[in-house]
Amino acid sequence: MAIAPVPQNIEQVFSSTTYYIDFYQRQYKWNREPVERLLDDIFYKFNQDYGKIDSSLASELAGSRIGYYFLNTYVTNTINNKVFLVDGQQRFTTITLILIQLYHLGGKLNSELTDWIKDRIHGTSGARKNFWLQHQNHLSALEGLLVGLPVAEIPIKSGITAKNMVENSKFIKIWLENELKTIHQFDTFIYYLLRNVEIVKLEVMQTDVPMVFEVINDRGVRLKPHEILKGKLLGQVDKQELELLNLNKLWENQVNLVGVANSGGENDEIDNFFETFIRSKIASTRGVAEKYTSKNYHRILFIGEVEEYFKLNRNAGRTKQFLQNEFIYFTKLYSRIRELRSSFNSEYKNLYFNQLNDLTGHFVLILSACKINDLEEDEKIKIISYQYDRIFTILHLQKAYVNNIIADLVYTISIEIKEINASDIAGVFERHLLKALSEIKDVPISEAFNYNYFKDVGYSDLPTRFSRYFFSRIEYFIAKEANSEMQQNFDNLVRNNGYVNGYHVEHILAHNLENLQAFNNDEEVFERERNRLGGLLLLRGNSNQSSGNESYGEKLKTYAQSLYWNATLHKDTYHSNIDLQALMNRHGLQIRAMDFFGPAELEERHKLLAQIVQIIWK
Repeated sequence: MAIAPVPQNIEQVFSSTTYYIDFYQRQYKWNREPVERLLDDIFYKFNQDYGKIDSSLASELAGSRIGYYFLNTYVTNTINNKVFLVDGQQRFTTITLILIQLYHLGGKLNSELTDWIKDRIHGTSGARKNFWLQHQNHLSALEGLLVGLPVAEIPIKSGITAKNMVENSKFIKIWLENELKTIHQFDTFIYYLLRNVEIVKLEVMQTDVPMVFEVINDRGVRLKPHEILKGKLLGQVDKQELELLNLNKLWENQVNLVGVANSGGENDEIDNFFETFIRSKIASTRGVAEKYTSKNYHRILFIGEVEEYFKLNRNAGRTKQFLQNEFIYFTKLYSRIRELRSSFNSEYKNLYFNQLNDLTGHFVLILSACKINDLEEDEKIKIISYQYDRIFTILHLQKAYVNNIIADLVYTISIEIKEINASDIAGVFERHLLKALSEIKDVPISEAFNYNYFKDVGYSDLPTRFSRYFFSRIEYFIAKEANSEMQQNFDNLVRNNGYVNGYHVEHILAHNLENLQAFNNDEEVFERERNRLGGLLLLRGNSNQSSGNESYGEKLKTYAQSLYWNATLHKDTYHSNIDLQALMNRHGLQIRAMDFFGPAELEERHKLLAQIVQIIWK
């Protein structure tokens, strides 16, 4: 590959060549800060040298005495006699906007150079203007700026490029008017700008464009990874085919569907998608998965085992197939998962439960299990989100939740469920759950839930968020099975830590002498027992505070007016409650009121929870 640099001044750049915006280029996204930086660069040399020049000197001669200024490079690629910008669109657009405002300012100052400036903005073909910079979808905005329409009347519905051109033009106008107040200063600046400000042209071959594009744009984090990937993918496809198949529009639609600018961070949601998608198809372990991140996928997609799977490197046919099939389907699937997990939906409730616990592994698992246009997509989403929640919950309740175990299981399971039938997925989860339990407990385990491992689980064994989640699921079970509505939403029960309305873990047995005596005054035994799940429940903040050290009899009054699980301790809950009785009969649960709460009652409640656990997380 040979790149021959060609130095040019601004007059030469904008004189006879029409520049088309390449598919590699993002929209015009410069805001005030980079525009101000460019103006600072251009005016720094001018102001430095102009102050030393006698104002009686002719403007053209004065302009020649201003030193030269180098304005970096721009990269082009010529196909079928059309010149495409590979790099430089942001600067070229801003320079065009500067020229337009100089044209208007020259008119106000009665400068004789306005036609010269105007010729740098556009050429003419018959009666038609031909802007040297062809923002083809936004020419009406450029035209409005050129003819001097009021800002409010300039059409900007074509998109962010038009909006930014108008906004930046307002700032540029003020800047130029503040800097160039006299006709001599203005004309001298024009000669300096058009003749002494230089920019180097680099022309590259079509086959080298993706590589050059990445080298130029990947430094300084000026482009996001997905913007670079767009160039590397679309750059392999013939431009006529790109237009015929509308692949640029396809790309933009799917990127916008998944999401861009979701935060102030380096990556957009679409970058997270690519990280997840590649991991779902390639990674068999957490270690392998960590090689593929939202920051580097645009590089590794074309090498090693990722290239072996996707086959996108220098393969225009496969690239077109990928964009029209996998890219569309899996971006839609990813977006659907995001939407479904964002709020409670009874049909896909487990996605929401995963989100409550900040679990994201279902993205990898579901994308792995689904194939293009998967007819079992709905079923796979439901099965995987349930099994994922089940593993997470069982490991906690069996005192087997160790560092990174969920992350490790996501990838070992993911690779095994890749594009398999929905009916086979649960078996894979079960096998790996039993294997994990066996390794952690160091004994062969054949059943996922064992009461011996559950019997001592309590407050100090579980994260507070999980304890609240656990009791919210118990609450949901009772409400649903008893044909009732939840009294509080999940988000309030699990996440709200507020003093007044937030829910907190409550000890049924307050730390007082009466309760301590029920455990033979053994402080150690008492603390261990009262912390077990059977001795805990959820209570709203202000109620929790007020009932803190009350006797059990007084607490019962509060429980009767609170959540269903709490209210089952009070006898009034059972009066004419046919639905609750039906729940008990249907599942063989011995739920009962308890006027006294001691060691035996605590054990009974703990065993009752164990039964419910086995119903919810079969």
